[in-house]
Amino acid sequence: MKLFDFSLKLNGFKINEAKDALKAIQSIRETEYDNYLATKREEIVNYHLANNSFYKSFAKNANPQDWESLPVMYKSDLQYPLEKLLSSKFTKSRVYIDKTSGASGQPFIFAKDKFCHALTWSVIIDRFSWLNINFNHSKQARFYGIPKDIRGFYKEKIKDFLGNRKRFNVFDLSDRAFEDWIQVFKSTQFEYINGYTSPIVLFAKYLMTKKIKLNTICPTLRVCVVTSEILFDTDRLLMETQFGVPVINEYGASELDLIAFENSKKEWIINNETLFVEVLDENDNPLPYGEEGRLVITSLYNKAQAFIRYDIGDIGIISKESTPKKMLLKKLIGRTNDTVILPSGKKAAGLTFYYITKSIIESDNLVKEFVIEQQKKDTFKIIYESEKMLSKEKEAFVKSEMTGYLEKGLHILFEKQDKIHRSKSGKLKQFTSLIN
Repeated sequence: MKLFDFSLKLNGFKINEAKDALKAIQSIRETEYDNYLATKREEIVNYHLANNSFYKSFAKNANPQDWESLPVMYKSDLQYPLEKLLSSKFTKSRVYIDKTSGASGQPFIFAKDKFCHALTWSVIIDRFSWLNINFNHSKQARFYGIPKDIRGFYKEKIKDFLGNRKRFNVFDLSDRAFEDWIQVFKSTQFEYINGYTSPIVLFAKYLMTKKIKLNTICPTLRVCVVTSEILFDTDRLLMETQFGVPVINEYGASELDLIAFENSKKEWIINNETLFVEVLDENDNPLPYGEEGRLVITSLYNKAQAFIRYDIGDIGIISKESTPKKMLLKKLIGRTNDTVILPSGKKAAGLTFYYITKSIIESDNLVKEFVIEQQKKDTFKIIYESEKMLSKEKEAFVKSEMTGYLEKGLHILFEKQDKIHRSKSGKLKQFTSLIN
């Protein structure tokens, strides 16, 4: 029985119709794809101008035929009671409702009409099929957080059952927990791993110390899909070595859709079947392929709530090799609210600090995880999880490297903690600016 598909249908999501719609979109020729995107953009704008009082007020000077006249939406623009954001033909009982994780610092509740949500699942199912994964029967090792309230906890447990997945607690990353995980992998025929990057990396590190290759104790394992956190090349290499399977990078947003997914060639394919993705500069001007800027995304099918030219808060680059039908995400650099402004006025992505310190600190096997806070323009704190303090020599080397890569006059503080704090969702925020 196709239990996963059945559960979607039971909740009013017409997954078969959505799969057929996706196939029809994918059958559009390359030469006609620009026209498809332009038509769907105009349709969704006209729909919300006619049926959504919030968007009509928000985009009062918009001309649907002049795309750049449409205002850019930010998360802060959507932090209203959901009733104010819904289109007139929808009520809370007739839509899919969820909330963002809050990892950006701006959580909010959002809605999708049920067909749009079915399309979201059809895209996810399609992408995982590239890996020969079928949600109806492939067993998943799931590395995500889980709500602590009773209702939310059991709701996720039911989803896990219907989705044929076993959830691993990312809030407990102790050696004892890792030993328990190893036993689960020995006794369960997992086909794939899916979840947040950082806890999966830590598990791979533990396997390395124990000289265990995961697919030798779980020979059914075929692939690992990581999401929601930056995947570093060194971490990918570590995981592929210790798991014995390919590692695939996924990028998505719960309020939108799956945004990009790697294929077997390690090409990060952008979902431009149900989304329209732009890269804009600081003045909202579109940038050509190959240039770095803000990722701004339009949901082409969500009639319940307008996500039109929505600034997701991330910085990225679309490859110059992209075509209208096959767009490639060359690089995902970080979040816009993670930008570092140095005393000299120089700007840098927050993850720059993480890149600089990562290989240095992690060469000391005592450090499990670390995060970086910018406290002032010239002051940064490196908070690390370890049983022992970093040596003065190690601290001095980190300071020297950060000065060399960035600029002189920076103050670098170090703080050892027994356990790094994770967000309620279980994600690890690697860089935080307290001054932006």
